[in-house]
Amino acid sequence: MSLYHKQLMETQILNSVEEGIRAIRCLRDPQALAFIKDAAHLIADCFEGGGKLIIAGNGGSLCDAMHFAEELTGVFRHKRRALPAIALSCPGHLTCTANDLGFEDVFARGVEAYGSPGDLFIALTTSGNSPNLLQAVNLAKEKKLKTLSFLGKTGGKLKGLSDLDWLVVGFEYSDHIQEAHIAGIHIIIEIVEIILFNNYLKHKYRI
Repeated sequence: MSLYHKQLMETQILNSVEEGIRAIRCLRDPQALAFIKDAAHLIADCFEGGGKLIIAGNGGSLCDAMHFAEELTGVFRHKRRALPAIALSCPGHLTCTANDLGFEDVFARGVEAYGSPGDLFIALTTSGNSPNLLQAVNLAKEKKLKTLSFLGKTGGKLKGLSDLDWLVVGFEYSDHIQEAHIAGIHIIIEIVEIILFNNYLKHKYRI
């Protein structure tokens, strides 16, 4: 590799690092901070009311949905009771529904199967225009579920449709939007645990 190409690669890596840092800095925006607080309370209220989370996304956002769910059903930072969360990620369900009904129905079908009043449906999408998530949010609202969306770019057709949403702007591609989303998810889970579990609160703040 020539010196020119080495320098070009180093420059590109540094630029990408700076974009990643900028993505995380989005969480300092007052709207992002308000969303994190409100989302944590919405989720905690859902759990306290005996409800569950149903989480969905496409591609990398589906991976984030799965991560979101497992941090709640498993262990995040401290041992506590398992919290009910389902990521709509089963290959059998996705491929069966897509094959027989169409890919636009894969998440709405999951909401139909699992959703009940008092539950919370969470959509993760960097465009806000995924038809399968639009259908799922609309059905969730019909079934009296609360709805929450993590969005990017312009927010697309989903912007303003959910009870609560967060829009990460200023990025052309999905990767940095997803970096902001997953950082936000981690903080939300931390705050949910603080709200729900006194032992965790005492441990963290030594009170």
